[in-house]
Amino acid sequence: MIEIDKKNFDDEVLKAEGLVMVDFWSPKCEPCKELLPSVHAMADKYAGQAKFCSLDTAGNKRLAISQKVLGLPTIAFYKSGEKVAELNTDFTIEEVEAKLNELK
Repeated sequence: MIEIDKKNFDDEVLKAEGLVMVDFWSPKCEPCKELLPSVHAMADKYAGQAKFCSLDTAGNKRLAISQKVLGLPTIAFYKSGEKVAELNTDFTIEEVEAKLNELK
């Protein structure tokens, strides 16, 4: 998982080749913290098939808002600099994996 913030978001996500999955989370978000181990395991499982990034919204509120992330947890998928899918607030890791397989 690549830790991203406002300094490297454009390079790591918007200018990246292929599929990029971004986990928007916050240290105060309990559902986010419950998902983290599963998201990291998925990043290992699908390494080379997509890029996996993690963004702590607590320190990057403006960036999260600019990406229209209004609730947590949120998983967003990007291709060629465009957001192509998003799962937010109430979803399972199985739904994340299904969306990843649909988009890759």
